[in-house]
Amino acid sequence: MAKKIFSGSIAVVVGLIVLAAAVSFFGNSARANSPAGDAAGTYNSKCAKCHGRDGRSKTTRGRLTHSRDLSSSEWQNDVSDERIYNSISNGKGKMPAFKKSLTDSQIDELVNYVRRLRK
Repeated sequence: MAKKIFSGSIAVVVGLIVLAAAVSFFGNSARANSPAGDAAGTYNSKCAKCHGRDGRSKTTRGRLTHSRDLSSSEWQNDVSDERIYNSISNGKGKMPAFKKSLTDSQIDELVNYVRRLRK
């Protein structure tokens, strides 16, 4: 009887471990397939210091470096996706280049994210 209870307990523990691993795996893969979430994180870690989380460049560093207001409708109308991509990749003025630290797909996601900052 004790062996059956012990075996049953082990089966439950193994089942819970497998379930936890599956939840962790599928939760992470769903997040990895979510460009908006990834782009927001990348933007917040690489761009928000100067451009601000809302893209308006109202940060101290943004004022000091005269960072572009990415939310401006006028600027959004005038600039192409290719130009935004090139600025992120190669840098522009005081803005550093990110081609060595970001993949092409991350830069594409950032271009789309920048477009969503439009006011």
